[in-house]
Amino acid sequence: MANKDYYGVLGVPRDAPQDDIKKAYRKLARKYHPDVSSEPEAEERFKEINEAYEVLSDAEKRQMYDRFGTVSPNMGGFSDFRDPFDIFAEVFGNLGGFGFGQGRPSARRGRDLRTAVEITFAEAAFGTEKPIDVQRREVCDTCGGNGAEPGTQAERCTECGGTGQVRRVQQTFLGSFVNIMPCPTCNGSGTVIRTPCHTCHGSGIIRRNRRISLRIPAGVDDGLSIRLAGSGEPGERGGTPGDLYVNIQVRPHPYFKRRENDVMVELRINVAQATLGSVVKVPTLEGDHEVTIPPGTQPGSVLRLRGLGVPHLRGNGRGDQLVIVQVAIPTQVSDEQRNLFKSLAKSLGTESIVEEKQTFVDRIKEALGL
Repeated sequence: MANKDYYGVLGVPRDAPQDDIKKAYRKLARKYHPDVSSEPEAEERFKEINEAYEVLSDAEKRQMYDRFGTVSPNMGGFSDFRDPFDIFAEVFGNLGGFGFGQGRPSARRGRDLRTAVEITFAEAAFGTEKPIDVQRREVCDTCGGNGAEPGTQAERCTECGGTGQVRRVQQTFLGSFVNIMPCPTCNGSGTVIRTPCHTCHGSGIIRRNRRISLRIPAGVDDGLSIRLAGSGEPGERGGTPGDLYVNIQVRPHPYFKRRENDVMVELRINVAQATLGSVVKVPTLEGDHEVTIPPGTQPGSVLRLRGLGVPHLRGNGRGDQLVIVQVAIPTQVSDEQRNLFKSLAKSLGTESIVEEKQTFVDRIKEALGL
């Protein structure tokens, strides 16, 4: 499913608004629907068009696709796509008897659910597994989802003959038109329940709290959503279940900051360390790491610790850790320190020099290769 040009499939630019995406889908889906197209690869083309529309019509899926080039970045559940005929039926409806999607009108996909989970900075970097509690509708255990009391069964609807559809002929000045619509007696199910289940009262569905274990891959970032296919609410009348979307919220770290896969941390050293050089311990995601401060280090200098950043969400490798060096100027000194600074000031002189230097922002850009 990866590395497909969904924008190219629908023939729209990457900044196309949702209305244009839907118009492009409607045009192509009509053209390549297997019921009307005579082209040899119409069915495969039809599936590809629906796959592209499913991704680009969903804000979260489109955001992930634009960012990663795929909707399956090594995390479970992202590789499953819905039945293309279900998508077609949602967009076009019953089409007034044109014949598209007939035989499928009573099935309805389950509702998607959304929730959120908060994780630490380290958990986002290295991955973790979290339990999440979800309240959702599920198939009734008593009747198995058919809605009938155990020992009884649903009866075939006499109104629609079990098809779940009825035809209505409408006379207009242009002639007769046939509309196909869900049967009002059985609500499109094709069956009628005379003795409803005492647990679900004939709906076949009950509401229940579930605890689900969520695997969070290494390298996720704040605001990313993980899709668990089929973990939403069940479909109706044989329809596929919905999905569960879990929004990742990363708790801010006291001193680490993240920029894509690089981790930035600010290190404060004293004047003597900056002037003479020193070996100091710097916190990293994997514990303290010894770093050599070169003699004459200037405030705002950036030291790069390669391979100590956040693992890449897709593929191998990690980002770097950027250590931003700041020189702390003491605000209070002892008499001994004051005398030492006076001696140092006398030996250095009082001449002021104005020259153009790299700004702090320039150093950061240089360290990041921008």
